Amino acid sequence: MTPLSISRTILIWGSTFSVFLMLSLAACIIYGLMLPAGFEMHRAWSPWLPGFEWLTLGGILAGLLWCLIYGFWAAALLVPLRRLMGHWLGDAHD
Repeated sequence: MTPLSISRTILIWGSTFSVFLMLSLAACIIYGLMLPAGFEMHRAWSPWLPGFEWLTLGGILAGLLWCLIYGFWAAALLVPLRRLMGHWLGDAHD
């Protein structure tokens, strides 16, 4: 197995993290719609997703955009750190 380039690995992990966050956001929105007022999860998401507003198209699109940004931000930090730790600790899978 040949190792992937760092940019390809960031693309793969960034997409993975982003989709995970987007699915989590969608699950919390659905959760909030099924429960009575006061139990929705938008209070947990709002500080982390600038522009996110509860149950507006613009707010949901802003939330999805921030999920995409955070997913790639995490990948851009974690993939190089993983490679660095692999080199330092002698990981043969790098």
